[in-house]
Amino acid sequence: MRMPAGKRISYYRADSASYQADLVNQLELDEVKYTMTADLDVAVKGVIASIFEEEWEEPEKGCGYELAETVHSVEKTKRAFRLVIKREKRKQRELFGNGEGKYFHYAVATNWLEEDKNSYEVIRWHNHRGQAENFNKELKIGIGMERMACGQTHANVVFFRIGIIAYNLFIGFKRLSCLKSRFKHTIAIFRWKMVQVVCRIVKHAGSIVFKLAVDIKKLELFKDIRTKSFEVSLCPEG
Repeated sequence: MRMPAGKRISYYRADSASYQADLVNQLELDEVKYTMTADLDVAVKGVIASIFEEEWEEPEKGCGYELAETVHSVEKTKRAFRLVIKREKRKQRELFGNGEGKYFHYAVATNWLEEDKNSYEVIRWHNHRGQAENFNKELKIGIGMERMACGQTHANVVFFRIGIIAYNLFIGFKRLSCLKSRFKHTIAIFRWKMVQVVCRIVKHAGSIVFKLAVDIKKLELFKDIRTKSFEVSLCPEG
């Protein structure tokens, strides 16, 4: 992996494909905080079965699932790690009697200390990994980073950094100048709803005027975005 000079990875979260002793050992060596989905193998199922019933707790009353945790290790890991387990009651009867029991279980291995993140915070932080795919897709499709510009590494680095800057500017624009309801809009949706608007440019009394074919509600929205963007431009740097 190529990392810029002076930069390091501080946090890592991944699915069960990363649940390997070599990777866990390397993350520990590099002092990286990690979470990864643990395989529900025989050893993990045995650990789950050994948890006392009174140790299972709902993080929020009525949320529909319970959490518990223990300490675990795999054969070649050099250090033990926390194993946070989530269990949820099966809502359907077993059709084939495969002995899975009345609960679904989901386990997360982590080296976050309990004083830094409790069981619920570990699960919540780990589940945010799914958003990375959406960020990557938006960068690739929305900004046009599916393919690099050429076969030269340095030129592609410049090209990609420009794409990252454009993406971050768009995110900043949404959060600083738009309503909260627009925060989840992708670039394509934003372009469709906010940019691709019929407009006529006319000159009147020595001024250039944009005549927008929109209702009063959207016109007020545009005016609000313009005002907020102007206020942001007045903020001191940093």
